[in-house]
Amino acid sequence: MVKFSKQFEAQLVPEWKEAFVDYWQLKKDLKKIRLLNDSNASTKQQESSLPTALLSSLRNLSLFCHKHCDHEAIHVHRKLASSTNEGDLYETKLLEQFEDIEAAGEFFACLDLQLNKVNQFYKAKEKEFVERGESLKKQIDILIELKAELKEQRGKGTSSDDSKEDPSISCSLSSEDESSVKTEQTEEEQGKNDEPEKNGIQLTESLKSEEMERSSRIKREDSSSRSLSGQVFSCQGRNLRIDIPLTNPTRTFSAIGSLLWEDLVNQSSKSYSARGSSKLRINRTQVQQAEKMIKGALIELYKGLGYLKSYRNLNMLVFVKILKKFDKVTNKNVLPIYLKVVESSYFNSSSKVMRLSDEIEELFVKYFAKDNRKKAMKYLKPNQHNESHSVTFFNGLFTGCFVALVAGYAIMAHIAGMYAEKTYDTVYMETVYPVLSMFTLLFLHFFLYGCNIFMWRKTRINYSFIFELAPTKELKYRDVFLICTASMTAVVGVLFIHLSLVAKGYSSTQVQAIPGLLFLFFLLLLVCPFNIAFRSSRYHLLQVLRNIIFSPLYKVVMLDFFMADQLCSQVPMLRNLEYVACYYITGSYKTQDYGYCIRTTHYRDLAYAVSFLPYYWRAMQCARRWFDEGQSSHLVNLGKYVSAMLAAGAKVAYEKERTVGYLCLVVTMSSAATVYQLYWDFVKDWGLLQFHSKNPWLRDELMLRQKFIYYFSMGLNLILRLAWFQTVLHPNFGNVDYKLMGLFLAALEVIRRGQWNFYRLENEHLNNAGKFRAVKTVPLPFHEVDEED
Repeated sequence: MVKFSKQFEAQLVPEWKEAFVDYWQLKKDLKKIRLLNDSNASTKQQESSLPTALLSSLRNLSLFCHKHCDHEAIHVHRKLASSTNEGDLYETKLLEQFEDIEAAGEFFACLDLQLNKVNQFYKAKEKEFVERGESLKKQIDILIELKAELKEQRGKGTSSDDSKEDPSISCSLSSEDESSVKTEQTEEEQGKNDEPEKNGIQLTESLKSEEMERSSRIKREDSSSRSLSGQVFSCQGRNLRIDIPLTNPTRTFSAIGSLLWEDLVNQSSKSYSARGSSKLRINRTQVQQAEKMIKGALIELYKGLGYLKSYRNLNMLVFVKILKKFDKVTNKNVLPIYLKVVESSYFNSSSKVMRLSDEIEELFVKYFAKDNRKKAMKYLKPNQHNESHSVTFFNGLFTGCFVALVAGYAIMAHIAGMYAEKTYDTVYMETVYPVLSMFTLLFLHFFLYGCNIFMWRKTRINYSFIFELAPTKELKYRDVFLICTASMTAVVGVLFIHLSLVAKGYSSTQVQAIPGLLFLFFLLLLVCPFNIAFRSSRYHLLQVLRNIIFSPLYKVVMLDFFMADQLCSQVPMLRNLEYVACYYITGSYKTQDYGYCIRTTHYRDLAYAVSFLPYYWRAMQCARRWFDEGQSSHLVNLGKYVSAMLAAGAKVAYEKERTVGYLCLVVTMSSAATVYQLYWDFVKDWGLLQFHSKNPWLRDELMLRQKFIYYFSMGLNLILRLAWFQTVLHPNFGNVDYKLMGLFLAALEVIRRGQWNFYRLENEHLNNAGKFRAVKTVPLPFHEVDEED
């Protein structure tokens, strides 16, 4: 049977762990009481005699009579709040004599502290969600009126060419509620002023910092999006603005086109505007995007309410468990007394969350699921993807096949002398080996991502929330391992057949095209429109890659710059990809002219450009984040990628002309870039090297129990960051071909990135937990603006 402590840790909300009852500390206090009771019992047995036994019997009799007179071992005082913004506080007074009065007092002091903490946190989160719910109700009212007006305008069948091309409405609407919409900024400032005080812990400070950051973040988003997507219109006698965040390039181009269209419309209607009744057009696309934003906000709010209900139930269960243990240890009966107080406390007696949850369900069913409750529940309560035993079976099957094929391929290559520097087949190494190297680096990275997922789940790091992955479509670590083993089995199997044909002397065009066909197969599988081979994950990957390529044109999210960092470690793979594509697209494989893509100037320049692209994309993401958020740290981060590009440029120059001057330039630029990158890895990305931390050179909060793992990872990261030394030293490893050494060094960089991923998300998770951020704050489309604005 699984212990309750493990069940509790597995079910709690990871980002709210500090706000839950500290069950482990209460167990420590109970253990202290039990040890003292045991020691007192042994002492009494050693000193027992007839007089002392008689006195003990009389004392027990008097205590028994006292029990029947008083019936209570403790009394819990309730201090009423001085204002509605503060919660009630509880304090326990001991009425009976315990074996160790001091230890029992410490236990109940800790228990009271936990109860007060839970009440304070629950009340603060409940207030936040209720305010969010009220704001969403007003947003839905505006959306309903806009959709009704749009439907009415379309029903009239306007004969103008403008309405045919761009169905739109004039925003002069009426409503029964005069205060239907308020800005999200005003609500969060009010919530910030009404924040309850915390007793004994720094919970309130964390909640306040969360409110301030969210408020400032929303203000920055509004100011950055206002110039492109903000449109002010009159509704219900006041000015409202519709803001559609530019979260992808499509919305950016759409917003720019909308602005140009509005300028043309406004210029053509100057005479109409001069009479004081300007008509602003909101098209159907904007209404649909606003509806999608409100729908996403409702889903996130419902998820947060579910977390809060789970928070209440789990904490109630913890109080019951710990009080039962206390009664068992002390032979007292305090459970019904204290439990009555807990049941009447705010976090257990308030019904606002339940009512709001029911209201959200009804709103979603009515307006976003066309009164289909089953369809609505698929969005509000999505079913988790069940792991199948067949996935585990095929993982083992493909792993065995892969190992056997690799062994056979290595033996055949060794017999044919393909990889020996003095005897290898030049054509084979220059044409086929880049294909093998490319797939090896790619699926090694995927395998390490699967290992990351396994460790994130084991350490309760909420990677799905950080990456904003859909719970019904995200890949589990077994799925990732299946992709890796199946793909590499196919790759090695095809190349094994190709090597067998080459070793037997077959050199026709069809044989030489086999590696290219393998590459084409995987490319077609990536874009395959049929619902096979994890289609949702494949398309999500393509969307992220698209966002990276168009980095300056949209708002950067966590998954985008995380994926761009992965590409920075895959520069050798990208260069192999460029070479393989050039070799087969230009038809060089027909003549086996493997040097064509190297001799041709523009293809050679393209290969150098590929080396810079990942760093350029990442630098553009930093620039966009600075533009959106205004934090200078993003400019400092941009400098890191600029230094990496300068170091890469120095290496390219040194490859073209190996002189002492270029060698000194490579050493200088690479050393500066390495120091820059190491500082950012340890301090910014991993959050380590905190000098005043209780864990020397680390940080206060660690997800792994063994500290030496962090020190080892820091040392390994330092060593692998210095892999560029091979550019200068050119080590010689006997008869091993230099391409094999290049693959080995590239694999080391991929491994370094794999361990970097774990600590990067660990730090991000701890930042979310420190601010109690467990659900995403979706920006709302409609905001009230002042007359001056």
